[in-house]
Amino acid sequence: MGRLKKLKKIRIHREGTHILMGSLILLLSINAALYFAFECKILFYLIAATSIVIYLLMVNFFRCPIRLFGKDTERVVVAPADGKIVVIEEVDENDYFHDRRIMVSIFMSIVNVHANWYPVDGTIKEVSHKNGKFMKAWLPKASTDNERSLVVIETPEGVEVMARQIAGAMARRIVTYAEVGDECYIDEHMGFIKFGSRVDVYLPIGTDICVTLGQTTTGNETVLANLK
Repeated sequence: MGRLKKLKKIRIHREGTHILMGSLILLLSINAALYFAFECKILFYLIAATSIVIYLLMVNFFRCPIRLFGKDTERVVVAPADGKIVVIEEVDENDYFHDRRIMVSIFMSIVNVHANWYPVDGTIKEVSHKNGKFMKAWLPKASTDNERSLVVIETPEGVEVMARQIAGAMARRIVTYAEVGDECYIDEHMGFIKFGSRVDVYLPIGTDICVTLGQTTTGNETVLANLK
C-alpha cells in the first residue's frame, strides 16, 4: 500500500516486561532465602530447578516473534493469532453486524504466542469491550457469553471485518490497542490476551475460506480467507 512500516525488534512482548521482571526478583529472593534456610542442599536444588522451569515457561508465554506477511494484502484476511482452527460456520452476529456472518475461530493454548495481529488492512470503525463469564474458550457459548473485546475494520474496498478477542477460563486480561478512526495494517499488533484464549474473525457470507477445521495457524502468516 505504499507505506513505511515501523518495525520494532521486540523479542519479549511489552505486556510481559513488568511481570517477568517482578517474577524474576521474587523467585531470586525466595531461592536465596531457601538456600540459607535448608541444611540439605538437595531440596534447595530441586526448588531452584522448579523455579527455573516456571520462569522459562513464563518467558515462552510472553515471547513475541518478529513476523512480516511479505505478500500482497489486498482482499486478504490473515490469521490474527497462533493456535488451532476450532470453528468455521455461519452464525448470527448480534454485537455489531446483526446479520449472518462466517465465523472463523482460533483457539490459543497456553504454549502459543499470545500477541494478536490485525487480520486486514483498513480503518478502525468500532472498538468495544463487553464484560462476561470466563468459561472455557473452546466452548461454543464462549463467543457470546464470555468477556470479550471486538474490533471492526473497514478495508480499502469497503468490506467490514470484525475480530473478537475472547477471555477464557484462565485468561482474565484482554488488551486491545485499536482506537476508532486509526488506520491499521497487517503486520501490526492489535492486542494481547494473557494465559490462553480465543480470537474469532467474522467475515461476509460468500468469503473464500482458505483454512480447514483443526488446522494450525501462525499469526500474521496463515491466510484465513480471500474477500470477494
